[in-house]
Amino acid sequence: MSFTPKTSEYGIVFFDGVCNLCNGAVLFFIDHNPRGNLVFASLQSAAAERLLGKKTESGEIPSSVLFLEKGILYRKSEAVLRIANHLSFPWNSFFWMRIFPEFLRDFVYDRIARNRYRWFGKTEFCRLPTPALRSRFLDS
Repeated sequence: MSFTPKTSEYGIVFFDGVCNLCNGAVLFFIDHNPRGNLVFASLQSAAAERLLGKKTESGEIPSSVLFLEKGILYRKSEAVLRIANHLSFPWNSFFWMRIFPEFLRDFVYDRIARNRYRWFGKTEFCRLPTPALRSRFLDS
C-alpha cells in the first residue's frame, strides 16, 4: 500500500511499537474498526520516517500516539478521541469527551503515557503483524 498524507482515505495511527499497552490498543482498534479505514505504523518504522519526517530511534521513548487524518496530524488525547470516532458503537461515543478542555484530557493522557512501560511492560522489538492483519500496517 502506498499512502500519502493528503490523498489517503485512511486514518493512519502511529504508535509506540515496543509498548505492550500500545500494541494492545492497536489490536483493539482493529477489532472495533468495521469500516477498515484505519491503518497502522509504528513510530519506529520507515513509514513513520517517510510520512512524519522522522522516526523514533531505539532507546528514545515516544511521548504520544499520533493520528494522521486528511493531512492533519493529531497527538495525545485528541488523536485517541479521533481514532475512537472510527470505531464501532459504543467506542465511537467516546468522541463526545472532546467537550473537556484539551489540557485536562492531555493531563490524564500524559500520566498514563509516562507510566505505560512500568504498568504494562514493553518488548525488545516491534511486533510483526500476522499474515491476516498485514494489509492494515504500513511497511508490511
